[in-house]
Parts: sequence; structure tokens; C-alpha cells
Amino acid sequence: MSEVKKQNDYILEMKNVTKQFPGVTALENVSFKVRRGEIHGLCGENGAGKSTLMKILSGYHPFGSYSGTVIYDGEEIRFKSKAIGEAISKGIAIVYQELALVPCMTAGENIYLGREPVGNGNINWHQLYSNANKILNKYKLNIKSTDKVSDLAVGKQQMVEIAKALSENARLLILDEPTSALTELEIDKLMEILETLKEHGVTCIYISHKMDEFFRITDTLTIMRDGKVIETQPTKGYNNDKIVSQMVGREMTERFPVNTRKSGNILFEVRHLTAKSPFDSKKEILSNVTFNVCKGEIFGIAGLMGSGRTELVTTLFGEHGTITDGDIILDGEQIEIHSARDAMTKGMSLVPEDRKKQGLILLQSIKDNIALANMDKFSSFMNINKHKEYAECHRFSQNLKVKAPSINVSVHSLSGGNQQKVVISKWMMTQPKLLILDDPTRGIDVGAKYEIYKLMNELAGQGVAIIMISSELEEVLGMSDRVMVMCEGSSSEILDIKNATQEKIMKLATGC
Repeated sequence: MSEVKKQNDYILEMKNVTKQFPGVTALENVSFKVRRGEIHGLCGENGAGKSTLMKILSGYHPFGSYSGTVIYDGEEIRFKSKAIGEAISKGIAIVYQELALVPCMTAGENIYLGREPVGNGNINWHQLYSNANKILNKYKLNIKSTDKVSDLAVGKQQMVEIAKALSENARLLILDEPTSALTELEIDKLMEILETLKEHGVTCIYISHKMDEFFRITDTLTIMRDGKVIETQPTKGYNNDKIVSQMVGREMTERFPVNTRKSGNILFEVRHLTAKSPFDSKKEILSNVTFNVCKGEIFGIAGLMGSGRTELVTTLFGEHGTITDGDIILDGEQIEIHSARDAMTKGMSLVPEDRKKQGLILLQSIKDNIALANMDKFSSFMNINKHKEYAECHRFSQNLKVKAPSINVSVHSLSGGNQQKVVISKWMMTQPKLLILDDPTRGIDVGAKYEIYKLMNELAGQGVAIIMISSELEEVLGMSDRVMVMCEGSSSEILDIKNATQEKIMKLATGC
């Protein structure tokens, strides 16, 4: 009787799960248990096997494509080919980092998309919105079912995704990097929602690269490395250093490399820049922005989401706003930039905020993506030097430790963090004078972050000027020489990093 009770404590048990792809073992004899009603953290470096494990659980990788046993709610499950709907019918739902909503529809329409209640051959809109409101109210999601998704902030869109999963009567909810695009206030709200879900008996698997979130919300933590489970323990038994060392397999004595940079003369200068929205010529998105960046300097830009950080750098790169006033000066020469091609020709590169929409061609290979912005290095007289192209792309992917069986595999098969490394590899190969990085470590594990930080230092040491936007204040303070704070499209005070603190930055960011 005690043995039965012990088994019933677990809603999920995966035993000796092994999954192989051509040339690589993604999972090796993984055993993973989740207690009923808990919030279970799952962490590891990019490529550790977290996503593959969850894809097996959610039915994306069908039974037969892996070995091992999956027991859910006391029953062995064997999902058929990519049977995500089958997993949902069992009460297993996953909310991905990249949201899958229809922006032009309402929250209620998205929640019941494809499952609309029907009466007399027509959609029963009253019942649809009534049912959606019941879910939103039950879990305190603070959204109206009639709200249009495109009008909602990213945090509330995430809540629509959660409501969509809960409308399927999900008893096991998987959250994959749920806070990567959220503000601090939105993160606080998400944590409240998770506690509410727990009170209602919903079990959560929580995947994140942010260590503090595990301590804040999870009961138990499983650490993976190189396709294996390293250990599972109550979260209270860990500290930050222990988690990191278990993830990377070595002690990490410092989070950021030592700053030995020496800035040179001013390379890039923006004076009183004002710009209009590309979607509404009456709307001003940038106003009187002024700053400069020196050779060999890492210049940080901080600010709340919606402060104009991304709008600034994409406008400077010729791909967003319409400049109505102000000057842009590069290497002592006033320039005009009307497109990304103009910017690249002048020695500028931009690692964009959204890697999937703006940074990659997902169906193409790692090699083709890295080479895309660098074809002039491999081509002459209508011919491409394939040997040189492969060697250079391989070298850059190795420098950033992209985890893949070869650089000929398609980018869509990589984890989010490894996709980001491919984007960064592409733009680093262009050898820019000015490198702009918009949240370059979003969705990347601590070990990979450190490698990117080292590369940033190396580039700065070679005289490259770097502009870095980051949503993480610790990163801004740990990597910048100076930091500019933006608020409502305007540049605020520029702080020398020696005088900057999180409190000062937040005061400037909120004190428009």
C-alpha cells in the first residue's frame, strides 16, 4: 500500500529515455520525475536536452523515435506521430518562449481557436466569451476575453497562452523560458499566477536560464548537462554557484570577464536625433537622442520595455523609423542611412532582438545563415569558394560553441540559445567598426553568455565600438563602460559605469 502511495505522489515519471539525431545523442538514459502539484524547475545549458525531453513529453517526438518509458498519471503513454493534440487531450500542455497567437483576434478567440462552441451550425459567441472569462477569472489572469491580442503587452499575451492551455483542462503545464520578454512587473504577475495554478492543483515544469526565478518559484530543481540528468534536489538545497557549476561541469568564479579595455577616440556620434514611426507619420518614436561611442568601448543602453531602445538602434540601422531631425556621424563623417545595406557598407552590424523573425532563415543551414551577410568574403567573378566558406563558418560557429552535429544542419532544429549564437556568429564575421547588440544573451545559458562576453571584450580590444542593449541590469553593469538610460523615446543621463547602480538606472528609466 505504501508503494502505491509513493507512486501516486508523481504525476510524471520518465525512465531511461534516450533520443538520437543524426550524429548526436540528444538524451542518454534520462530519468525524470515530477511530483503532483509542484512547480518543478528544469535547467541546463543550451543543448543540454531540456527542449528535446519536453518535446517527447508533449508528443512532438512520437513513440518509436526514442527509447525508454514515459508514465503520466499512472499510465504509460505512447504518442503517435507528432501527436501534440493527443498530449493536450491527456492534460499535458506547453507554452513556448515564442508565442503562437493570432494578433488580430481577441483573447477569447485565441483561447478557443479551432474548438469554438457551436450551436445550430454557427459559433456560439456568447458561450465562447463566457467560457473564456470563467478561465481568466478563475486563475486571476486580469485580461478581458474581448481584448484584442495585438493591443496587449507581451506579458498579457503570455497569459492568453496560459489560459489557452488551461482551457484544455491541462493538469501538467510546461513553461519554456516564460519571462524572456517580460518586464519586472509582468514577471511579478506571472509568479502570482503560477502560485494560483498551484493552489488549483496544476503541476508546472518551469524552464529558465534565470537563476533567481528558480529560487523564487520552484519546489524542486532538475539539472541537465550534455543530454543527461545530473541531479534532482529540492530547490532550497541549492545556491546560485552550485547550480551554475552543475550546469557547466566546472566552477565559474566570475560571471563577467575582467574589464581591461581602454577606450579610444569617438567613432560614432548621434546628435539630437528625432524620428517618426514607420506606421504612423504623426507619431514620434524618438526625440532629441544624443550620445557617442568610442573605439574599444562597450556602450550600454538600458530602459524599460517600450522606452525606445530597439526603435533607436533599428532606426540607426536604416530599418525602422523615419529620421526627421538630427545628425549621425561615423568616423568623423556625417552619414545618412536608408537601409541595412547602407549601414553594412559603412561598417555597422546589428544583432536584432528577435532572432527568428529578423536574424535567421530557419530552413537554411548554420553555414548558409552565417555566410549570408559575408558573401563578399567568399565570392569573386560569380563564383563562391566553397572550401573557404565552410572553413570560416565552421571557425565562427566553433568560437561561439554552437552545439550541432555539423554546420550543414538547418537552424530550425537548434535550441533557441544556439540559434542566437548563429546570429551573433554571422555579424561578428562581418568585422564591423560598430557592432550593435540588441539583448544578445536573451535565452542563452550562463556558460554561453560568458563566451559571448569574452568575444565582446576581444572585439572591443581590437578597437570595435559596441552598443549593447540589455534587459538585465546586472549585464549592463557588468559589461558596459558607460550606460545611457532611455525613457519614452528620449535619452536620459549617461552614467559612467563606476557611478552607476541598479537604483540609479531604474530611477532614470521611470522618471520621465
